[in-house]
Amino acid sequence: MKLVDCARVIRSKNAGPTTLTLDLMFEDDAGFRQALASPSLTPAALAPLYGVPEADVDVVPYAPAFAIKIVLPRKVIAGAPGDRDVYGAQQHGPLLGVEL
Repeated sequence: MKLVDCARVIRSKNAGPTTLTLDLMFEDDAGFRQALASPSLTPAALAPLYGVPEADVDVVPYAPAFAIKIVLPRKVIAGAPGDRDVYGAQQHGPLLGVEL
C-alpha cells in the first residue's frame, strides 16, 4: 500500500529557516500503526529521499492525533539565493511514492 492511500494528510512546512517538517496524519489508529511500523518511514529510508544524513532525520510519532512528524534540515536556508520554496510547503513530494 502506498502512503498516499493510507494517510489523510501529507504536508510539509518550515520549522524555522533551516529546518523542514513533514506531517503525516491518519484517519485511525490502524493506519497510524501500519505507517509507524513500516521500514519505509525510518530515518534510514527517508534520508536518501531528501539527500540528508540519516542522523539528521527525526521521526516523531504522536499517537493521540494519529500523526507522525518527520524533522530534517533544509538543504538551502529559507529565503536564501537558490531557495525555490521559501515556505517549505512543496517538500512533501518524495513521500507521495513511498510504499508502506
